Order: sequence, then structure tokens, then C-alpha cells
Amino acid sequence: MAKTVTILGSTGSIGTQSLDVVRMQGYTVYGLAANRSVELLLRQVAEFHPRVVVVIDPAAADRMESALAGLSRPPVLWRGQEGLVRLAQHPDAGIVLNSIVGIAGLGATLAALESGHDVALANKESLVTGGHLVTSAQRRHGVHLLPVDSEHSAIFQCLQDAHSAKTLNKILLTASGGPFFGKMKEELAGMTREDALRHPNWDMGAKITIDSASLMNKGLELIEAVWLFDLPPEKVQVVVQRQSIIHSMVQFADNSILAQLGVPDMRIPIQYALTWPERYPSPVPELDFTALRQLTFDVADEDTFRCLAACKKAIGKGGLAPCAANGANEEAVALFLQDRIGFLDIGRLVEGVVDSDAFGGSYTLADVYECDRMARAYVRAHL
Repeated sequence: MAKTVTILGSTGSIGTQSLDVVRMQGYTVYGLAANRSVELLLRQVAEFHPRVVVVIDPAAADRMESALAGLSRPPVLWRGQEGLVRLAQHPDAGIVLNSIVGIAGLGATLAALESGHDVALANKESLVTGGHLVTSAQRRHGVHLLPVDSEHSAIFQCLQDAHSAKTLNKILLTASGGPFFGKMKEELAGMTREDALRHPNWDMGAKITIDSASLMNKGLELIEAVWLFDLPPEKVQVVVQRQSIIHSMVQFADNSILAQLGVPDMRIPIQYALTWPERYPSPVPELDFTALRQLTFDVADEDTFRCLAACKKAIGKGGLAPCAANGANEEAVALFLQDRIGFLDIGRLVEGVVDSDAFGGSYTLADVYECDRMARAYVRAHL
């Protein structure tokens, strides 16, 4: 099926797996965007021949410009956040898959939606920080917001029957529990960067892997689910499913439950977002039930993993509270990856910023960025 795709964050984990899907399905790539991975981006250019590339980091953009000068038919190079937004809103962009990490992806999500593009969303922070703005733009322009996170894709897949979707009663959002599942607060105090980066099931980038270890990722996904599926936060229940085989479940008015299962491979939800509402053969192996020995379930320990508790508090407060939680977490994770704070400090700082203000009321895009700035300043002031 002929389709044009633009991938924002093409050199990251989700971006490279998205290109696996693009390769198998024979899609056309209009644009690719990356932060600073010039060598990988050049290999992607050589294979997929995009019309436009964007490099956000200024020094990397200079290197990219020099490298492209040696090509006979180079793509157009745009730079920085302005280039990212320009690509997302280009009329030829096709479906825009946004896998930029963090609040940096919000502007591109809004630009794509407001330009009439369907968005395959792997940048959960777009909804966490600007949920009202994003969903309003989606409704206003009559476009689709297609979830790429495995959990939200699972819920989306379970709700494809329109009649059943009307009777949705609860979402059961699964979590692997990360590398520190079952550990007590005293044990977490000494955990290092290397400890936190050892995820048991998924191969992900550093930031999201740390978020998984702290359960912040599940808190962000809870907020994302509230916006995507228009449910109050008390109707989203986090369930630990250690094997990452059940990707999430939905419960209906009659208390029946549907679940989506599959091997822990992000190319399944990526492909469904790109091929929806159709399904096609994928590069992912099938789930072998003869080798599947057990599926276990447990509760998420919010007393130990305070990031999840902070996110629940933030979405309950509403307004810009989720944005503040996200900004504090982005800053704290960056500091943890630099070995400047301890693992438990991440939860302390995120919870502290959520408790620091009421955050209620409506907001603009400028308010979102100001709240993010304030949250990061809070973290630096409370080390």
C-alpha cells in the first residue's frame, strides 16, 4: 500500500525500528529528523532517499551540511527546532511519526496536527505537557492521533469495535516493573546509572529506560491514557506484568476484559499505527505459546516508586501539573545520568514540584514552556 511517512527522531530506538517497518512495507520517506547522530542519519539518507532532513543540534547540523555536499542528489537540510516544526507541517510530509524524546516533541506534534496530518505518536510528552492543546488540535482538524507506545496501542487495538468502545469501564495499563521491581526504598538508595539501565525486557534509549526503572514512564503513560481515551484517572489502573507479553487490557461495563498480547517488540505497535486500520505481515516473530511458561501479575509499589504517585497527583490536579512533573523528571534524569544525584532523588524532586503549586486552569503553549522552565529551575534549586 503506497504511503508517505515522515519520521521525527529517526536515529533513536523507535525511529530505527520504524524504518524497519517502512522498509518491509515499501513506504516512501518524505523527511527524517535527528538530534545529532549524523553518521546513522547519513546511512538512512542513503537507503531511504528522503526529500528533507532536519538536524537539531547546531554542531551536528554543520557536520551534516558538509557530508551532504558530497552527494550528487542531497536532500534539503533544515536546522533546529524551527526546522523540525517546518518538516512536521510540510504538506507533503504524509503521516508524521513523532519519536522525539521529551517536551521537545510537543511543537512538532501540534504543527503536524494543525497542518492536517495524522500523527503516529511515540512522544508521550506531547500529551503529558500539552494534552488539552493536542487533543483540541486533533478534533479541530479532524485528524487521527495514533498511539505508538505498546500499552496505548494495545488499548487502541482492543477498542476497535465501536459498540464495545462505548461501554469501556476501565483501562488496565500494564507495566514491566523495570529492573528494580520488588526492591525496597533502602535498596534503591544505592542504585547506579548502570543498574537502572538494565531493563529486563525492552531495548530502549537511556532516558526512557531510567523512567521505566523509576516507574515515571508508567506515570506518564497513565496521563497519556487519560487524554487519549477520555477517561478520568481513577479509571486507569496500573498492573505489573513482568513478562511484557500482555501489553494492556480494557474492561467493559459487563466486567469482561480484552487483552492484546505479543512478543515485546516495538515494531508491532509502530506498524499498526502506520497501517491502521489494516493489518499486514510484520518483521516481528509470532508469540510461541509452547514456550510461554507463565504470565504473572502484581501491584505497582507507589510508596517506594514515588514518581508514579506524583504523576497520579499531577493529573488529579490538572492544568499544568503534569507538565511540571515531566519537566522536573527530564531535568532530574539528566542529572542522574551525569551521576550528580541519586536514584531516589528523581522521585523526591518530581513529587516536590507537583506539590509546589496548584497548577490549575487553562493554558497556552507559551504557558507550557514557562511551566517546563520553572520545573527545571525547581530541580536545580533543590538538589
